Amino acid sequence: MPITISERALSQIEEIRHAENHSADARLRVGVIGGGCSGLTYKLEFDKEEADPNAKEKVLEIGDLTVVVDMRSFLYLAGTQLDYTDGLDGKGFHFVNPNASRTCSCGESFAV
Repeated sequence: MPITISERALSQIEEIRHAENHSADARLRVGVIGGGCSGLTYKLEFDKEEADPNAKEKVLEIGDLTVVVDMRSFLYLAGTQLDYTDGLDGKGFHFVNPNASRTCSCGESFAV
């Protein structure tokens, strides 16, 4: 299952890329790192480096955006949708992850 990104999230990613002066070809790196109150935390960052053909990474083309996920993180993120919300509960990116067995109340960390 691939990772998907909602239109709202794609729009916000483009705004951030422009505001932070990243080039149009900057890739979005999505990952999972240890931490947070549930054990694992999501990580998003722009990456300008070319893909390493020897690296174990999944490269996804979503619209005009290139998304790179290391294979270890992809195991936790397969089927996940990245969304962006700006409602009363807070503003920011939100991961809808079918692999998460538990999430913290702030939604920034999860467990499998």
